[in-house]
Amino acid sequence: MGSIFTFKQFEVNQNGCAMKINTDGVLLGAIAVQQHAGHILDIGTGTGVIAMMMAQRYADAEVDAVEIDPAAAAAADHNFAASPFADRMKAYSVSFEKFTAAVKYDLIISNPPYFVNDLKNPEKRKEIARHTHEDFFDMLIRRAASMLSKDGSLWMILPVKQAEDAAVNAILYKLYPARIIHIYSDQFKPEFRQILCLDFKGSKPLAEDHVYIYASQGQYTDQYKKLLKDFFLAF
Repeated sequence: MGSIFTFKQFEVNQNGCAMKINTDGVLLGAIAVQQHAGHILDIGTGTGVIAMMMAQRYADAEVDAVEIDPAAAAAADHNFAASPFADRMKAYSVSFEKFTAAVKYDLIISNPPYFVNDLKNPEKRKEIARHTHEDFFDMLIRRAASMLSKDGSLWMILPVKQAEDAAVNAILYKLYPARIIHIYSDQFKPEFRQILCLDFKGSKPLAEDHVYIYASQGQYTDQYKKLLKDFFLAF
């Protein structure tokens, strides 16, 4: 994949970003929805792609994005400024732990680092982007809960085990599963990601969906194409 990724309504320059555009991020951006989304926060924005997908979907939303890596934050800021949504977007070069906001967010979204106690990447910036410590998810959920509006929601994409743990830990902060999307590479492989939606009300029975990316080798499912059709030129 080249340094410039062109979407239907915006471009993403990935130069300076340790973690490039990936399936996790675009799936989360395609699936996460909120009935009212006046203020949106993207945690760990990287290239800024998810934040711009949100800005495209919610034409009246103010979108903030937090990124701990200064070079990636600068790249996201550049991408925002070059987009049609520039006047509604802001990138902050700061860790989420230190980020403060003057507003409550209706939608908080994150494709966070998720390799806990795993083999560390030798390239330090990729390590920061992909690896985390055990307290990170507790901090993320705790701080997100404090920044959510009463009807707001937190959306994350995680490996299955981390998603299951996050759903349990979120109860400490009065956030409950409202929707879970199970992600599969294809119908023959086990689930490898979950998109988790948490809010202050939850859903009983829990709303669950299943998404399959590939129909066959190199061929996307109609389901995947439909999800991304508003964003990807190829669809």
